[in-house]
Amino acid sequence: MKSRLLVSAVGIPVLLYVVLWAPPLVMMGALCILAGIAAMELMQCVGVQKNNYLFGWTMICAVFSVTWYYDRPDHMEILWFLYVAVAFLYAIFKAGEVRFFHITAGIFAVVVIPYAFSAFVRMEDAGIHRSYLLLPFILSFMSDTGGYFAGRAFGKHKLAPKVSPKKTVEGSVGGVVGNVLGAVAFTFVMDRFLGGGIGYGPMVLLGVLCSAAAQVGDLSFSLIKREFGIKDYGHLFLEHGGVLDRFDSVLFVTPLIEIVLSFVR
Repeated sequence: MKSRLLVSAVGIPVLLYVVLWAPPLVMMGALCILAGIAAMELMQCVGVQKNNYLFGWTMICAVFSVTWYYDRPDHMEILWFLYVAVAFLYAIFKAGEVRFFHITAGIFAVVVIPYAFSAFVRMEDAGIHRSYLLLPFILSFMSDTGGYFAGRAFGKHKLAPKVSPKKTVEGSVGGVVGNVLGAVAFTFVMDRFLGGGIGYGPMVLLGVLCSAAAQVGDLSFSLIKREFGIKDYGHLFLEHGGVLDRFDSVLFVTPLIEIVLSFVR
């Protein structure tokens, strides 16, 4: 709990500044850093060593992907082709040192992770109020918090014991409740202080959908950890792991919110 409070005391003010008030270039830089660290964590997870050329190549392409998803989405295929071509050429040259699952993990790190992170700058560029950029965090962390406390208080029936033994059906329901409360609170603040926005009904529905996405994201990255036998992806956030441990749900929730807001703006 002390570690959780320390991370929150430092992380929340930084998060609020970057999302709400920082210049767009600062936000872009922060997202690039997160994507690069996430790529590093994933490659370490699957067993790619730091002195392996594929390790650095993946990190570089992940960082560039964030910017390309934002300002040159029509040319993303060029970056993907370069990544895959160089990765396979290197694998051929090293003759067995680079495995196929190393390359597929790298493709995930270069394509999927930056796509999710870059959704923040795409939403801002589309004219969406910056306050809505907090939703991916609110509707991920509230789901996680609701699930944690409901699971501890009422958890009896295992949700996915072979993937995450501590997750329960009761905790899953608690995550949905937590997100509904978060959605209602966000709508109240928007209506009271920022001139309104999406109504309570659509926001509650979005909270339910995002809780499902958050839980799938959490379990998905837990599945990867279990397959490769690690406890945490990193230690950037002290006892709470690395970027992929803290932002696993956000990576699934953010694109969903971007899609929904593109229809309801």
